[in-house]
Amino acid sequence: MTVLENLWYGNVDPHETFLESNRRFKKLLSASGAKRDRLAQTLSEEQASMLEEYESTNNELGSIAEVEAFSLGFRLGVRLTIESEKSTAIE
Repeated sequence: MTVLENLWYGNVDPHETFLESNRRFKKLLSASGAKRDRLAQTLSEEQASMLEEYESTNNELGSIAEVEAFSLGFRLGVRLTIESEKSTAIE
C-alpha cells in the first residue's frame, strides 16, 4: 500500500506517533492534568463550569493550530520535493 493510500485509510497518524514517543510531552501532560485536578477541587460549581468552557475553547484553538501547522508543513514538503526535482533535472 502506498503512503497516500495509508493516509487515506487512516493508517498514518503522525500526531499519535509524536505523542507515543515524546517523553517530555507525556511528562508535561501528566503534570498539567494533576494541577488541573488540584485546581478543580478548589472551585465552586460555577467556576468549575467556566474552567470546562475555557478548556473546551482552548482545545479547539489548539486543534485549529495543529491542522494549520500540518497543512503548512505538508505544503512546504511538497514545494521542497518539486524544487529538488527541478534541481535534479538541470544537472
